[in-house]
Amino acid sequence: MRDATVQMPLVRPARLPDAPGRLRGGWLVCCSCVMLLSQALVADGREVAAEVLAAQQHRVEVVSKISAATVAVFAGEQGGGSGVIVSPDGYALTNFHVVQPAGLAMRCGLNNGQVYDAILVGLDPTGDVAVIKLVGRDDFPYARLADSDAVRVGDACYTVGNPFLLASNLQPSVSLGIVSGTHRYQFPAGTILEYTDCLQVDAAINPGNSGGPLFDAAGDVIGVNGRASFEKRGRVNVGVGYAISSNQLRNFMGSLRSGLLVDHATLGATVATGADGKVYVSDILESSDAYRRGLRYDDEIVSLAGRPVRTVNALKNVLGILPAGWRVPLVFRREGRVEEITVRLAPVHAAAELAEIAAGRRQSGPPQRPGEGPAEEESPVVPKLPEPVRDLYETKTGFSNYHFSRLQRDRVTAALRASVGDENLRGVWEIDGTLEDGRPFRIELSDVLATIDLPTGTSRLDPREALDKSPVPPGSGGMLVALVVWRKLLLDGPETVGRTDAVGTAPVSPDLLPVKAETSLADLLRTDVGGVSAETFVAMDGGPTAGRVVGVDLWASPQADPCEVRFERDPAEASRPAWMPTVIEVHSGSTRFGRFSIRSFQVRPADSDATSTEEPAS
Repeated sequence: MRDATVQMPLVRPARLPDAPGRLRGGWLVCCSCVMLLSQALVADGREVAAEVLAAQQHRVEVVSKISAATVAVFAGEQGGGSGVIVSPDGYALTNFHVVQPAGLAMRCGLNNGQVYDAILVGLDPTGDVAVIKLVGRDDFPYARLADSDAVRVGDACYTVGNPFLLASNLQPSVSLGIVSGTHRYQFPAGTILEYTDCLQVDAAINPGNSGGPLFDAAGDVIGVNGRASFEKRGRVNVGVGYAISSNQLRNFMGSLRSGLLVDHATLGATVATGADGKVYVSDILESSDAYRRGLRYDDEIVSLAGRPVRTVNALKNVLGILPAGWRVPLVFRREGRVEEITVRLAPVHAAAELAEIAAGRRQSGPPQRPGEGPAEEESPVVPKLPEPVRDLYETKTGFSNYHFSRLQRDRVTAALRASVGDENLRGVWEIDGTLEDGRPFRIELSDVLATIDLPTGTSRLDPREALDKSPVPPGSGGMLVALVVWRKLLLDGPETVGRTDAVGTAPVSPDLLPVKAETSLADLLRTDVGGVSAETFVAMDGGPTAGRVVGVDLWASPQADPCEVRFERDPAEASRPAWMPTVIEVHSGSTRFGRFSIRSFQVRPADSDATSTEEPAS
């Protein structure tokens, strides 16, 4: 009989069919043998080894810990599934196909017997992931995301969840098995759901386990269960299940917690296997960033985001774990010569198409080129929500729940203000220093004028006017505008600078890939002001650089390469305020415009030429 590989459907409680007589009899014989052997050992006076008892006790303790963080998700008449809490304030991971029928609100049960209301936060339709938030307490039991790249075939693992929704007492079922395979690719197979770089396990995954956690032997999350293979007649699990890797979850977690409707990445090119077994570009969009950086038809793909590419599926695996918009290193070979570039990944779907998928109005179809697809529709009517979550939802195009983008923006705002402290930065900023060749530069920034003096000339702009008309200095792509945005954010905060939203997390530099911990990422703010768009990277909470602006990417035009500004800080410069950089490095496209070493920074009153009492940075 043929097996079918499918994502786990929503299920209602059902009575399992009786096992065939031969199978049932065999099971009884096995049980009888175990009982007789145990009785024989006891009668013979033998004791169970201490190591065996210790291992059993450890397993019991791990199961107790992981069961507490596992969620039973109830979608009313639509069925349900499972999930796992990943923070003490109640954020939980589950599958997109579990929450989609439930809508915005659902009920979630824990093994303490309590049922909590939950609200939808963020959606990843392509990757089959969703984040929800349980409400009612701020000390939920939770599990930690481990490094799924460290998982090896043969490692022990646990699947935990509510198969067939049988756990009416809210006690989740636990299955023990091993990891059967890593870095598996599961094609969509008639749906939009694409499982990339996933883990294959033989631990039981059945309908109702969808969205539940896959734990390692230590009790840390290495994946979220979602697909399994079944013998079609009777839907019997055949021991082949698939889990979305924890490293993919980590890459998307920031965007999902910010309430986004997130998309996966495309290179803007298709690849095929050549006669020599290597992977070559078979087609490429001239509008793609990869093309602008130099990738061409027939180039051999060597690696992407630091991972080798030896098959077409290997490239799909890497792309599938990366959010759209991230910048990643790409190595390719042309006529024997190896080239290394950095490319900005494009979204797989148009925004309106992704919204249709999330709403269930589109199930499958070939990916469209970025920007193509149906026109965006008006925001849907918000249904009446249960009272505990009624104030936790806000609609906005591009977001699953804009309320959580506001929450993340407020958190980043607080971090920015803490980094500045009590310093009075109102007035004219004067920044002096030297270029790499030792020649001087000078920058002045104020509310009414921004200027930069370089050996090649002086550029200036009025921050009150349309900023897209002044991408100066020439060749920088808009460095002075990026510095204006930086100053505005530090002075006034994100909530007052144009339309600024929190849109998740991203690595500041491609050198930080692959991401192994959340600390490798920075908070990302997206700003539209004065006709330009900017993405600002803010160091995340928890470290000595928390709240410091570490980069700004600015687009003076959607069709142009952005100006990429990075603010570096020498830890040895302890006398400088935490927010003040040591070096400003500027790139435009593939070209480095300049590296500016800051010698001094001062603030003087806007209505006076007198120097302030601020000490020089040097």
